[in-house]
Amino acid sequence: MGVIMQGFYWDCPREDDKEFTWWNHLNECLPSLREIGFTALWLPPLSKAANMDGMSMGYDPYDYYDLGEFDQKGSRPTWFGSKKELLALITTAHTNDMQVYADIVLNHNNGADAEEHNPLYNLTRWTKFNPKSKKFLRDWKCFHPSPYERCDEGSFGDMPDLCHHNPYVFDELLKYAQWLVEEIGIDGFRYDFVKGYGVWIIKAIQSRHYTKDKQDFTPFGVGECWDNNDVVQTWLHRVNDGTANPVSAFDFALRERFKALCHNPHYNLRSLVAAGTLLDEHPFETVTFVENHDTAVHDPIVSDKMLAYSYILTHEGYPCVFWQDYFNWNLAQEGTPFGIAALVRVHESAAGGATAILHLDDTLYIMQRIGSKTQPGLVYALNSSPHGWNGSRVQTQWKNTRLVPVAWRGADNDTAPQEQYTDAEGWAEIWSPTRGYAVYTPDQGS
Repeated sequence: MGVIMQGFYWDCPREDDKEFTWWNHLNECLPSLREIGFTALWLPPLSKAANMDGMSMGYDPYDYYDLGEFDQKGSRPTWFGSKKELLALITTAHTNDMQVYADIVLNHNNGADAEEHNPLYNLTRWTKFNPKSKKFLRDWKCFHPSPYERCDEGSFGDMPDLCHHNPYVFDELLKYAQWLVEEIGIDGFRYDFVKGYGVWIIKAIQSRHYTKDKQDFTPFGVGECWDNNDVVQTWLHRVNDGTANPVSAFDFALRERFKALCHNPHYNLRSLVAAGTLLDEHPFETVTFVENHDTAVHDPIVSDKMLAYSYILTHEGYPCVFWQDYFNWNLAQEGTPFGIAALVRVHESAAGGATAILHLDDTLYIMQRIGSKTQPGLVYALNSSPHGWNGSRVQTQWKNTRLVPVAWRGADNDTAPQEQYTDAEGWAEIWSPTRGYAVYTPDQGS
């Protein structure tokens, strides 16, 4: 399915000293990311934000159609740059055969220009929006409580929530999505805070007819349903029921297991691969991840994070790598077999076909991907024990074949696992370093 790079983290323009130039920074990084094997770039919300307490990451949208060209809310560009620079970034991505996904915030707005009286509940709120783009103007009837709907599925802070049952709001949001795809060049959406509104609005956006270069186009979609597995499963079923273009969801339950694995040297690997994750039940609608902009602030994984990255980049699902991990925390390790970059190469070159577990106990997990027409498959060993190398004799699908270690990392040292040779029945010894992993691929010439 490819590999997504989440192209931002919280307050990244300031933290990386790239205020108002983040789009240019991404543009410069794209060719090398594509060469490593990344196939998609996830961007933060593109629109001009309220910027109530200084420049904002965009999760408080004010003017949906201002991508950095109107002087309002304290600046002309967004915190990430100008519209021209954004379009140049998207062009570079497409030139390098990468898709671009945009965060889209449909639940709430902020930074209204005036207060209004809501007669339904005798409230006065900031709900009058008159943005300089002169598109999608809003008043109190566009927000909850509204004449069109009394129920609000979920509010976000104190920001006014859009009422999607207002026909004007519904139509404007569909127009906005179409504009992002057909005029700006976006290839898909990450739907923010999906628990705050009905699934039908996402169904409508995903099912709408789009064209690019006079050809029909189907956008990718993934929802942020930050909750336990049962809630995520229910949401995914509801949003995809009867939908021609189903969306994916982030696997928060699996991420919780990663945190336990990385923080606890006595974590039982049987728990990691047990049922109860989105990946287990819906691998083709699952975006796997280790960290994102929110978890990095509120619930970070702070040790042995490569154990988790080795898992998502060898298994099914659509893996997403976090920018800060790759660049700021130096987990890329480009040019070595020890980091994310090597695992991305493995994912793209070898990680095809279904997963078959070859060995599982409390501290050692060995599986194989059986391969596809374009990917030969692999063998992956994960060792959670802090007490030395761990291995087992397993039966693979490859007979009389040399298995070459192509990516590995351990807590004790960087010693490479030895090449292994399967016998006439496919049996071989597979080993992993201490608190580490090893990935082997079959030598196609053997």
